[in-house]
Amino acid sequence: MTGACLCGRFEEGPGLKTKKEVLAIIERLKEAYPLAECTLDYDHAWQLLVSVRLAAQCTDARVNIVTEDLFAKYPSVAALAAADPADIEAIVKPCGLGHSKARDISLTMRRLMSDFGGKVPDDFDTLLTLPGVGRKSANLIMGDVFGKPAIVTDTHCIRLCNKMGIVKDMKEPKKVEMALWKVIPPEEGNDFCHRLVLHGRAVCSARSPRCEECCVRDLCDTYKAQQKAAAKAAK
Repeated sequence: MTGACLCGRFEEGPGLKTKKEVLAIIERLKEAYPLAECTLDYDHAWQLLVSVRLAAQCTDARVNIVTEDLFAKYPSVAALAAADPADIEAIVKPCGLGHSKARDISLTMRRLMSDFGGKVPDDFDTLLTLPGVGRKSANLIMGDVFGKPAIVTDTHCIRLCNKMGIVKDMKEPKKVEMALWKVIPPEEGNDFCHRLVLHGRAVCSARSPRCEECCVRDLCDTYKAQQKAAAKAAK
């Protein structure tokens, strides 16, 4: 990735914790979740591109079930590009928003064939020009497929970063992404986001967080505020 390309993605955003504090969180999560992997199943870049589109408002587990059938029937970019969007929709319907997702998948595969020789481009800004591909999808492809700096601000990332105090009252994905670029080393961003997903599912769930089991509880603003309030109430 060129320096010029990075400039648009590394613009400064507000960060509440210092880089040192964030690095401490990163190291704790590394110890707790040594394997930082995408939970979407794929063997090729184009398959991840399809899967992440289907994952919008759908669980990764369901997407993996659906794509098993989709990729078996259409095992290549060319095959999926040639498919009738209605046939794609019939398979992906269980993921929700079947019509729009099938349309975007069809248009994207056709674009890959017509403009990129059937390959997924390895440039962030170019990925954003593909139908249905936003910053989250583009970052996932850049990090997982091409091993380039990436920060995927999904719901787990946004929720946990607010809870820990890395950002404050910030819900817009792009704003969270820009804030994280300021305090997270570029080489750590992609795996950090994967670990937040794992941590959000295993320990820090939205409904019933198990704070006493949390490996970063002493670094978490929410936990510290709760402890302070409890101590004050006990007096």
